[in-house]
Amino acid sequence: MKNLIYLSIIGFLFTACGSGGDDSDPTPEANVAPTAPALVLPADNKLCVDNTVSFQWKLSTDANKDLITYQIQVAKDNTFTQIVKTNEVTVDNSSISLDKNTAYYWRVKATDSKGLSSTYSPTYKLYTTGKAVVNHLPFSPELVQPAINSVLNTATATLKWKATDVDATDVLTYDVYFGKTNPPTAKVSENTSATSFDVTLEPATQYFWKVVVKDNKGGETIGQVWKFKTN
Repeated sequence: MKNLIYLSIIGFLFTACGSGGDDSDPTPEANVAPTAPALVLPADNKLCVDNTVSFQWKLSTDANKDLITYQIQVAKDNTFTQIVKTNEVTVDNSSISLDKNTAYYWRVKATDSKGLSSTYSPTYKLYTTGKAVVNHLPFSPELVQPAINSVLNTATATLKWKATDVDATDVLTYDVYFGKTNPPTAKVSENTSATSFDVTLEPATQYFWKVVVKDNKGGETIGQVWKFKTN
């Protein structure tokens, strides 16, 4: 009888010790990047009278509820190769002092506390005015088509772009450069008011093009070089 009791106790102990063997740690939640911020102020194409500019955007959301840091970049070109200011904040705004009578481009991205970042917001542009400014230069032309590095299977193509100027009464005209060299040096269209130009293409060729936008007061802005190729 005593032996039976001892065996029962030992069996119970083995059962109790083994009962936790199936426990496992819960799978950690996968980290998700925050959403990209939405820009609010200053509005796109804004002429800012004060060169100390207050930038504002909508807060991003994070599925993991991580702490979010925002990085704002301000540059003198729309490809952000000439960045003049970078700020990192945890709020939805930042004030930055800029030069007067200058065109600027700005964007914001969100990064969570685990180091995962959103894409940058769309780029907005602004112009800071000066006391004796008579004319503002047009903004750099923006590409419409064909997309950068696209591959075309046609013998012709229509180059399209758009441009704006904070001086609403200015009349804009364009010079178009197109060719096989980078940068292109052949001016294929001059002083046109159209924002498109048709070109003839050769097969298996890399092409480069750019647009110079001019206003009717002598101001001009040289656009970046765009490229595409044919099969």
